[in-house]
Amino acid sequence: MRVLAIESSCDETGVAIYDSEQGLLAHCLYSQIEMHAIYGGVVPELASRDHIRKSIPLIKQVLKEANCTSDDLDGIAYTSGPGLAGALLVGACLARSLAWSWGLPALAIHHMEGHLLAPLLEDNAPEFPFVALLVSGGHTQLVDVKGIGQYEVLGESIDDAAGEAFDKTAKMMDLPYPGGPHIARLAANGDTKRFLFPRPMTDRPGLDFSFSGLKTSARNTILKCKEQNSSPSEEQDGELTSQDKADISVAFERAVVETLAIKCKRALLQTGHKRLVIAGGVSANKVLRQKLHEVMAKLKGEVFYPRPEFCTDNGAMIAYAGCQRLKAGQKDGDEIIIHPRWPMDELPAI
Repeated sequence: MRVLAIESSCDETGVAIYDSEQGLLAHCLYSQIEMHAIYGGVVPELASRDHIRKSIPLIKQVLKEANCTSDDLDGIAYTSGPGLAGALLVGACLARSLAWSWGLPALAIHHMEGHLLAPLLEDNAPEFPFVALLVSGGHTQLVDVKGIGQYEVLGESIDDAAGEAFDKTAKMMDLPYPGGPHIARLAANGDTKRFLFPRPMTDRPGLDFSFSGLKTSARNTILKCKEQNSSPSEEQDGELTSQDKADISVAFERAVVETLAIKCKRALLQTGHKRLVIAGGVSANKVLRQKLHEVMAKLKGEVFYPRPEFCTDNGAMIAYAGCQRLKAGQKDGDEIIIHPRWPMDELPAI
């Protein structure tokens, strides 16, 4: 089975073609980061308009790279949610229109299921069951995965997602959007002993996350550093030094990473699984990967993650998920439906 996929849930337009026998044939991704960086975050209306501009050219490019025409396709998959409503509608309308004109089935795919299954695109793919840590700008979840569509959410963030906390903390230090990569780069030169931030919700049972308190600690530290850097003659606080930013970054990064690691270990012990999957934009963080490798080594287990290009939103993960579901016989009606909010445990098992 050969499936064309469209991902348009937020600020990246992804298109890919996946073949059930040959694997990933082609994929293209266009990022809107440069456009949104001016505003310090994603502007939904601009994101939707850019998806309209980029989707058709990317589809043509992917078909050319895969040496395919519409006659070679067996179905179309698209991200139906969760995500920005306008952005989702662009992909959904385009996918449904192409499917109708080409006489193909179209299938709505859950964005986070795409992330969860992204490591299965790799040669060293995990077998079921496993615990998945889905960690991105919009989501932080721990999921017990027994098979495709067999998901039990064990814990999730009750406020900001980890990636969102990275972005907001970076913005407080006047770092560009998205903030996660900039904090990671600064953290490499930070003094690990200067600041200590809390590991939120690790002193109580459970697998839920909360990063709002950690973000507040970072804000208070930033304000204190600015106050210390001001001279008596100045009416306003001073600015952060480069070293201040590096030291705050490493303290913040370590707090997030250790919090995620503690919760992952609890989830693994609770389920008895020996395999851990991490996916989503924050899964590209090298410190997080190293920490989880250490956790799994002590538990005599394995950790799996997608290659860096498939950590962020991409069409390949949607193409893979769509191919598995279409191959299993799943079908949708002709209506165009999006799910800006879509609990993953509502998905049918295959």
